Amino acid sequence: QVQLVESGGGLVQAGGSLRLSCAGSGSIVGFNNMGWYRQAPGKQRELVALIDLSGRTNYSDSVRDRFSISRDNAKNTVYLQMNNLKLEDTAIYYCNADVTVPSGFRTTLRNYWGQGTQVTVSS
Repeated sequence: QVQLVESGGGLVQAGGSLRLSCAGSGSIVGFNNMGWYRQAPGKQRELVALIDLSGRTNYSDSVRDRFSISRDNAKNTVYLQMNNLKLEDTAIYYCNADVTVPSGFRTTLRNYWGQGTQVTVSS
Protein backbone atom coordinates (compact mmCIF):
# COMPACT_ATOMS: atom_id res chain seq x y z
CA GLN A 1 0.00 0.00 0.00
CA VAL A 2 1.24 3.49 -0.89
CA GLN A 3 0.38 6.69 0.92
CA LEU A 4 1.05 10.28 -0.09
CA VAL A 5 0.90 12.71 2.82
CA GLU A 6 0.87 16.46 2.25
CA SER A 7 1.94 19.04 4.80
CA GLY A 8 2.73 22.73 4.95
CA GLY A 9 -0.65 24.25 4.24
CA GLY A 10 -2.13 27.00 6.34
CA LEU A 11 -3.31 30.59 6.51
CA VAL A 12 -1.12 33.29 4.98
CA GLN A 13 -1.58 36.92 3.99
CA ALA A 14 -1.58 37.95 0.37
CA GLY A 15 1.98 38.39 -0.83
CA GLY A 16 3.28 35.79 1.59
CA SER A 17 4.84 32.39 1.00
CA LEU A 18 4.21 28.78 1.89
CA ARG A 19 6.06 25.57 1.15
CA LEU A 20 4.08 22.39 0.67
CA SER A 21 5.60 18.94 1.03
CA CYS A 22 4.30 15.57 -0.08
CA ALA A 23 6.02 12.47 1.23
CA GLY A 24 5.39 9.00 -0.08
CA SER A 25 5.53 5.90 2.05
CA GLY A 26 4.80 2.22 1.66
CA SER A 27 5.82 -0.40 -0.86
CA ILE A 28 7.53 1.89 -3.38
CA VAL A 29 10.09 1.07 -6.03
CA GLY A 30 10.24 4.64 -7.27
CA PHE A 31 8.33 7.74 -8.28
CA ASN A 32 7.87 8.83 -11.87
CA ASN A 33 5.87 11.95 -12.67
CA MET A 34 4.82 13.95 -9.63
CA GLY A 35 2.54 16.91 -9.42
CA TRP A 36 0.40 19.32 -7.47
CA TYR A 37 -3.24 20.05 -8.17
CA ARG A 38 -5.70 22.30 -6.40
CA GLN A 39 -9.43 22.62 -5.99
CA ALA A 40 -11.15 25.80 -4.90
CA PRO A 41 -14.72 25.78 -3.55
CA GLY A 42 -17.21 25.32 -6.35
CA LYS A 43 -14.51 24.72 -8.95
CA GLN A 44 -12.97 21.71 -10.63
CA ARG A 45 -9.62 20.34 -9.63
CA GLU A 46 -6.89 21.92 -11.72
CA LEU A 47 -3.25 21.26 -12.42
CA VAL A 48 -0.78 23.55 -10.66
CA ALA A 49 2.64 22.07 -11.46
CA LEU A 50 4.29 18.89 -12.70
CA ILE A 51 7.81 17.49 -12.45
CA ASP A 52 9.03 14.43 -14.29
CA LEU A 53 11.72 11.94 -13.39
CA SER A 54 14.43 14.00 -15.07
CA GLY A 55 13.38 17.15 -13.25
CA ARG A 56 11.62 18.87 -16.09
CA THR A 57 8.80 21.07 -14.86
CA ASN A 58 5.54 22.43 -16.18
CA TYR A 59 3.31 25.06 -14.60
CA SER A 60 -0.16 26.46 -15.10
CA ASP A 61 -0.15 29.99 -16.42
CA SER A 62 -1.71 31.29 -13.21
CA VAL A 63 1.24 30.25 -11.03
CA ARG A 64 4.19 30.43 -13.39
CA ASP A 65 6.93 32.71 -12.02
CA ARG A 66 5.43 32.51 -8.50
CA PHE A 67 5.47 28.79 -7.68
CA SER A 68 8.30 26.30 -7.94
CA ILE A 69 8.05 22.51 -7.87
CA SER A 70 10.96 20.31 -6.88
CA ARG A 71 11.59 16.75 -5.78
CA ASP A 72 13.92 14.71 -3.61
CA ASN A 73 13.99 11.21 -5.05
CA ALA A 74 15.94 9.80 -2.11
CA LYS A 75 13.14 10.91 0.23
CA ASN A 76 10.24 10.12 -2.14
CA THR A 77 9.12 13.69 -1.61
CA VAL A 78 7.86 16.48 -3.85
CA TYR A 79 7.71 20.12 -2.82
CA LEU A 80 5.81 23.19 -3.93
CA GLN A 81 7.29 26.55 -3.02
CA MET A 82 4.58 29.18 -3.32
CA ASN A 83 5.60 32.84 -3.33
CA ASN A 84 3.65 36.05 -3.75
CA LEU A 85 0.43 34.25 -2.88
CA LYS A 86 -2.83 35.77 -4.09
CA LEU A 87 -6.39 35.47 -2.82
CA GLU A 88 -7.24 33.29 -5.80
CA ASP A 89 -4.63 30.72 -4.73
CA THR A 90 -6.95 29.71 -1.87
CA ALA A 91 -7.79 26.04 -2.37
CA ILE A 92 -7.16 22.52 -1.19
CA TYR A 93 -3.85 21.40 -2.67
CA TYR A 94 -3.41 17.77 -3.63
CA CYS A 95 -0.27 15.81 -4.37
CA ASN A 96 -0.37 13.29 -7.20
CA ALA A 97 2.24 10.77 -8.28
CA ASP A 98 2.83 7.92 -10.69
CA VAL A 99 4.46 5.32 -8.51
CA THR A 100 6.27 2.15 -9.51
CA VAL A 101 5.21 -0.56 -7.06
CA PRO A 102 5.99 -4.26 -6.73
CA SER A 103 3.56 -6.59 -8.46
CA GLY A 104 4.42 -10.22 -7.92
CA PHE A 105 7.81 -10.79 -9.48
CA ARG A 106 7.51 -7.62 -11.55
CA THR A 107 6.65 -3.99 -11.06
CA THR A 108 3.72 -1.90 -12.22
CA LEU A 109 2.92 1.80 -12.43
CA ARG A 110 0.01 3.14 -10.42
CA ASN A 111 -1.34 6.62 -9.79
CA TYR A 112 -1.96 7.91 -6.27
CA TRP A 113 -3.44 11.01 -4.66
CA GLY A 114 -2.76 12.56 -1.29
CA GLN A 115 -5.54 13.60 1.07
CA GLY A 116 -5.04 17.31 0.44
CA THR A 117 -3.88 20.28 2.47
CA GLN A 118 -5.76 23.56 2.83
CA VAL A 119 -4.13 26.79 1.71
CA THR A 120 -5.98 29.98 2.61
CA VAL A 121 -4.76 33.38 1.48
CA SER A 122 -6.23 36.38 3.28
CA SER A 123 -6.24 40.06 2.38
